[in-house]
Amino acid sequence: MSGFFNISSKFGNKTKPKRSSSAVRPLFLCQPYCNNSIVKGNFKTIVQLPKYVDANEWLAVNVFDFYNYINMFYSSISDFCSVRDCPTMSAGEGSEYLWMDGQKKTSRVPAPQYIDFVMSWIQTLVNDENTFPTKDGHDFPMTFQQTVRAIFKQLIRVFAHVYHSHYDKMLSLCQEGHFNTLFAHFISFGREFDLLDKKDIVPLQELIDVMEMNGILC
Repeated sequence: MSGFFNISSKFGNKTKPKRSSSAVRPLFLCQPYCNNSIVKGNFKTIVQLPKYVDANEWLAVNVFDFYNYINMFYSSISDFCSVRDCPTMSAGEGSEYLWMDGQKKTSRVPAPQYIDFVMSWIQTLVNDENTFPTKDGHDFPMTFQQTVRAIFKQLIRVFAHVYHSHYDKMLSLCQEGHFNTLFAHFISFGREFDLLDKKDIVPLQELIDVMEMNGILC
């Protein structure tokens, strides 16, 4: 699994969240959009490990689904995420994610390139039988939860970029309810299995607070 650590080290970040008092409130924090969800209630019982189900199997199935759904939503607005419009991988004022190459050199890359790197990396992991085993007799590696945490760290960056830079397109496509629901499910699952660090959620903390207040998250 040494290759996993080499791959995951390719993602750096420079996050200094701050908000000017005169800043315009993001659309995803405005009413009625922030309350738009297709699920009534919260995800607490949905994310819990079912009885008699292996924990790693549960993590694998869910991370695969999150990856596919996030990729699908991003694909729907990807034409608007261009090198010209998104020259950096950002998530609001003061929050920028840097790409780290194999030599551990960080560099700014356009958001579409960053997200393409992330999705390709996850696809490679998912297709690797040694990382995501699908055959009888193949065990999950000891580092599997670390792998899932690394995937979650990158996927929430995609969420953050879409919310901060392309939420207006989600509204135009009438997808905000589904996207908010997916995000709430993602955060609930991440909390249940300790897959996200506090610093990872900073760019979307206000949205999480709103969802908690509305009972979507608990």
